[in-house]
Amino acid sequence: MPVITSSKTHKEYDVIVVGSGAGGSMSAYVLAKAGVKVLMLEAGRNYEPEKETPMFNLPKDAPLRGASTPDKPFGFYDATVDGGWRVPGEPYTMAQGTEFTWWRTRMLGGRTNHWGRIALRMGPYDFKPQSRDGMGIDWPIDYPDLAPYYDKTEELIGVFGSNEGLENTPNSPAGILQPPPKPRGYELLVKKHCDPLKIPVIPSHLAILTRPLNGRLACYYATSCGRGCSIKANFQSTTVLLPPADKTGNLDIVTQAMVREVTLDSSGKANGVIYVDRLTGKDERAQARVVILAASGCESARILLNSKSNLFPNGLANSSGKVGRYLMDTVGSGLGGHIPALENVPPHNEDGVSGMHMYMPWWGYKDQAVGKLDFPRGYHIEFGGGRRMPSAGMFDGLDRLTGGSYGKKLKEDARRYYGSFVWFDGRGEMIPNDDCYCEIDPNVKDKWGIPVLKFHWKWADAEIKQAAHMQKTFAQIVEAMGGKVLGDGPQLDGSKAILPGGKIIHEVGTTCMGAKKEKSVLNQYCQAWDVKNLFVMDGGPFPSNADKNPTLSIMALAWRSSDYLVDQLKKGQRLIISKTQVNQNHFSNYERNRTEKNGTSRSHQVGCSHAGSISGIRLGQGHGRSGKVIAMDFERSQPDASDGSVGTDHDEGGA
Repeated sequence: MPVITSSKTHKEYDVIVVGSGAGGSMSAYVLAKAGVKVLMLEAGRNYEPEKETPMFNLPKDAPLRGASTPDKPFGFYDATVDGGWRVPGEPYTMAQGTEFTWWRTRMLGGRTNHWGRIALRMGPYDFKPQSRDGMGIDWPIDYPDLAPYYDKTEELIGVFGSNEGLENTPNSPAGILQPPPKPRGYELLVKKHCDPLKIPVIPSHLAILTRPLNGRLACYYATSCGRGCSIKANFQSTTVLLPPADKTGNLDIVTQAMVREVTLDSSGKANGVIYVDRLTGKDERAQARVVILAASGCESARILLNSKSNLFPNGLANSSGKVGRYLMDTVGSGLGGHIPALENVPPHNEDGVSGMHMYMPWWGYKDQAVGKLDFPRGYHIEFGGGRRMPSAGMFDGLDRLTGGSYGKKLKEDARRYYGSFVWFDGRGEMIPNDDCYCEIDPNVKDKWGIPVLKFHWKWADAEIKQAAHMQKTFAQIVEAMGGKVLGDGPQLDGSKAILPGGKIIHEVGTTCMGAKKEKSVLNQYCQAWDVKNLFVMDGGPFPSNADKNPTLSIMALAWRSSDYLVDQLKKGQRLIISKTQVNQNHFSNYERNRTEKNGTSRSHQVGCSHAGSISGIRLGQGHGRSGKVIAMDFERSQPDASDGSVGTDHDEGGA
């Protein structure tokens, strides 16, 4: 992707987007297509899948045959080229008794380069969990509000799957989904034995092309999607969203830009950000009329909590005290089984996408409704096996089946058992709770001098019981197939079966949307209640975390919110005020400290918005590579309050 350096940025943009993952890239795509001038800031390096993806490299060509290492937890060829569970110089801390892992990518495209491509729609139940069973938090929107954006997102990025008409598993309109690949042999065997158990096994929904789309080739079943894709057959923002946004001439991208905080004008409106140039270590300033945070749920919360000022002493947009609260991940637990029926299977064609061709959506809604289960929310099952490319360590533990073998017998055993194992992984809904949140650690900073996050985490009883049920179900399926559970499973103690928080890398919550300002951070359009020209468009706005993997919903929600933003700009709603130098009293704490220490704040004085707005502002005028101008006039207005309040009404529709 073409990127620019900090020195090449324009004085001011219409919108700054922080982050280039699912939400950030979708918002940049929608805005740039609408003619809005956008600056995207990405904390990591540039990344070009077309040039960097190791499409045909074999395990034998990699160090340690591509095995997992602390620096490359998902193997040598994984697309996360910079980042992971540990980022050098960028620590985070945990409260006593907390076990939480935070996956961070430092590369253009973020987690969209690495993710499993599972693209599931949330269902009608998932938007109103509290109304259904009295637990958790309702969304301020319903499924019909997001359904048109699911349609558009699936059609744009390319998702294969089928419409099965199952409960709380929505269908897509005819013609939207691409055809799913044929099931593999072991998947059909799983389905055969799950049918009597009344566990549905249906085609997966994955963001991988099985038919060409918009100049992108269909998958030709080469290597794992986790490596990236040089032919653009799977969804990555770096190949699907950012290139067309860039072609409009309305998008500038700066990489290696670590955002420290959002800056404000004297009326409390956002007018830009301060970021660290990771190559020079210098602080830089970018200005815009609107700021969108899409840096990931926790990173966006960190930016808000670090954006303290006289107007917002507890962090920006945090009058409710909910920034950082209700952190959620997906409930995860797994189990493997040895299936004798799959032993000595002749070599056969198992071509297909790198992910699963079939999965099991949650089937227990009716049992939960009548109290037959001891946990309130469901899970889906992802499973895999077969005779695909051997990887390092795949025969570990073989001696448990053979009693130990050597030489010719070892080779015979390897051939016999190769492909006779199936693994099941549950992915379940977590209910938000008061014990799971992140806050700023007052004592620790990263290498850039930015205060880091401190995590608090505690699984609730509902999730622990859900994990135990997963284990029982997996064992039941293995036994129905005539197999035997591997290891010492199943683990019926849910507290031991459940994976640590953050391990599934489905981090949502922390800046939840809601119907009331007092109980949430954002309104239904991901717009901050306290700062009307500030939006959050990553997983942070989720007030609940359904069992459906969140990426598709993040993109659909970002598209909806970006459409709203464009509409408000076209209507000339008062999002922005005029450009004058801000009073010293309204400097952020960080800028004020720098001024007091150095006697100057060189490039960091806030230079936008003070007394009244300018009528007749044309978005895009005077900057951007295309030079295009579109008329989006802001009405003349005056700040509503002089007492430090933002002076705006608090209904969801007002901009």
